[in-house]
Amino acid sequence: MDQLGTTTGGPGTGRPLILRPPLLFAAAIAAGMVLHLAWPWSFTSRAVRWPIGVLLSTAGVALFVAAIRAFDAAGTPVPGNRPATAIVHSGPYRFSRNPIYLALALIHLGVAVSFGNWWLLVTLAVSVGVIATSVVRREERYLEARFGSIYSAYKSSVRRWL
Repeated sequence: MDQLGTTTGGPGTGRPLILRPPLLFAAAIAAGMVLHLAWPWSFTSRAVRWPIGVLLSTAGVALFVAAIRAFDAAGTPVPGNRPATAIVHSGPYRFSRNPIYLALALIHLGVAVSFGNWWLLVTLAVSVGVIATSVVRREERYLEARFGSIYSAYKSSVRRWL
């Protein structure tokens, strides 16, 4: 544990993070698929949904890779259970403070559209809500405590999501 209380859990909390964000999105996708099998709730035709869904998921993967590369270039760890060593403000972090979560949401949206599955849209909304209200807030408190005015300036110049 460092002086800010970072442990193997969420930044600065001293408590373990119960479900890591990528696993949260994966669980939400699985739940949406199970719900769809139990109570099918579909939209639009395959001819329309597959190209759009694949495009969204591909954009999500590309954004994810770009965000990870920006972290690597800045020399700061990606996992939220390790202390941040820098504020990343290059690559996709120029327009979003949370491009990794945005990427995971785009992938989830792409899967939902590809399958034409309303349940996946419901579980996406829940996932984004959980990320926004717990994970992002926790991370922002940690970054403000660790980097002070540097993070505050970044936060005021870049939107949280888009």
